[in-house]
Amino acid sequence: MDKKNTLLVVVLLALVSVYIVFFTDWFKPRVIKLFYTTRPIEHFRARQDLPYILFGLGGRYRLTELKVVSLDDFQKDPGARPLWHLISDSNSVPIKIFTYGEYIHGMRPEFKGDRPEGLVTNEIYRLFVAAGRAKGQVDFEVT
Repeated sequence: MDKKNTLLVVVLLALVSVYIVFFTDWFKPRVIKLFYTTRPIEHFRARQDLPYILFGLGGRYRLTELKVVSLDDFQKDPGARPLWHLISDSNSVPIKIFTYGEYIHGMRPEFKGDRPEGLVTNEIYRLFVAAGRAKGQVDFEVT
């Protein structure tokens, strides 16, 4: 190849690289959009010791990790013990909504026999979710 063709190939590769970095989402972190709502519920299958907080995801995700921590404890110590922590080793079911303390098919507590703890009113908590490389978090309060 002569110098002109080599220069054209280098310029083409540079332009393709610029396009990929700035105009595609290949290198942007994937974010899961989360929302929550609280509702009073009287259902025979609902656990009466846990508040009914409904969390929604901005799509259907196969969650790999789900964790709820007290925001005060988390700000003091990022390694604070979670109040509810589920993980998936292999194949969780794609979900769009779930409630606090709910059993999610394909996920299990991080430590065997661990159960979700009750939440205190007027305290702020943070929910972390992960689905592969996609992550999301939302702060919520039980009223």
